[in-house]
Amino acid sequence: MRPVHIALAVLVTALWGVNFVVIEVGLDHFPPLLFCALRFLVAALPAVFLVGPPRVAWRWILGVGLALGVAKFGLLFIGMHEGMPAGLSSLVLQIQAVFTALFAAVVLAERPGRRRLLGMAVALAGIAVAAVDEGTSGPLLGFVLVIAAAAFWGVSNVLTRKAAPPDALNFMVWVSMVPVLPLLALSLMFEGARPDVEALSRLDWAGVGAIVYVAWVTTVFGFGVWGFLLRTYDASAVAPFSLLVPVFGMSSAALVLGEGISAPRWLAAALLVGGVALTSLPAGRLRRMRLGARRRPELRPRRRAAAADAPGPGPAAPGELAPADTTASRTPSTASRPSPRG
Repeated sequence: MRPVHIALAVLVTALWGVNFVVIEVGLDHFPPLLFCALRFLVAALPAVFLVGPPRVAWRWILGVGLALGVAKFGLLFIGMHEGMPAGLSSLVLQIQAVFTALFAAVVLAERPGRRRLLGMAVALAGIAVAAVDEGTSGPLLGFVLVIAAAAFWGVSNVLTRKAAPPDALNFMVWVSMVPVLPLLALSLMFEGARPDVEALSRLDWAGVGAIVYVAWVTTVFGFGVWGFLLRTYDASAVAPFSLLVPVFGMSSAALVLGEGISAPRWLAAALLVGGVALTSLPAGRLRRMRLGARRRPELRPRRRAAAADAPGPGPAAPGELAPADTTASRTPSTASRPSPRG
């Protein structure tokens, strides 16, 4: 990858990591389901009038919109509202790669190899360590809700792969239209009209900034750049950068919110990121890298070098949609992506 594109990839993962801190700010101003609805409303408008008509069937837009927007982000925002720390949320959500591989094995008949199974086991061990640490020091309900959010992220990744959208930004904008009304209805049912009205009546610059950041910076800009990178390079070269999301998420939460990082949490982070890397990075890419190291670059046939550099199949979505899943289609996510999170 060119240095400028490497810088763009790092920038996007940093924006997605900081997004968890911004969500905490937003949750101080809005009920979680209302905040989630506003995030998708602002992400979709006015962009939906600029990106053109949908380029995939409506069933895929509706399916991903409900799984990603309503279920994944709704559960994530509620989990963080219940006390799940921002930094830990950015880490735990990466278990979506394991859920994606499991669901793909069932729905798409993709048989995971030994390396992927080992990666799943290592990542699950990291989740277990994080669960024990959170269970003794924080609200376990929030932790469980974020795990459930990661599971629905895996569902949306598989649906995105089936949809195979040719334009990631177009797809994400139309997907963002779907959750708005269901989330508003759920907010009125479970959070009540009065808290929603009070939150909107007290709207200040911090609240507006949080909405704009999670909607335009992480969704429109983040997924737009990530989609460009996936169209320019092989997904196995781009997707590993998404492993930086929890690094930026945990570090920004520690710096801005003062969240401590205990020794068990460091262990959980090492296990989870390592397991996700084993689960997500394609073995073929690693073999090509080893073979390439044994050969002199100037002796390689031009044709083979060109094939190695050509774009190939990529992840369903990075950042908020599927940042670390390099087995999906070549379009970014919520998170996937971005995630994410948001």
